[in-house]
Amino acid sequence: MAIVKVIEVIATSEKGWEDAAKNGVKEAAKTVKNIKSAWISDQKLVIKDNEIAEYRVILKISFEIN
Repeated sequence: MAIVKVIEVIATSEKGWEDAAKNGVKEAAKTVKNIKSAWISDQKLVIKDNEIAEYRVILKISFEIN
């Protein structure tokens, strides 16, 4: 049996949703070990001058605790 913990991460990108998700996992992996999965629980946009300025995702990242 494994114990898994879930954390919430807010990640951003100027390029798109997928890039924001990749950025979030990459940053989390700097301090969290044994990441097993991630899912996007919410998406948001920042609009400036009627243009998309930033893509934001809220990620749920699960990792196994040893």
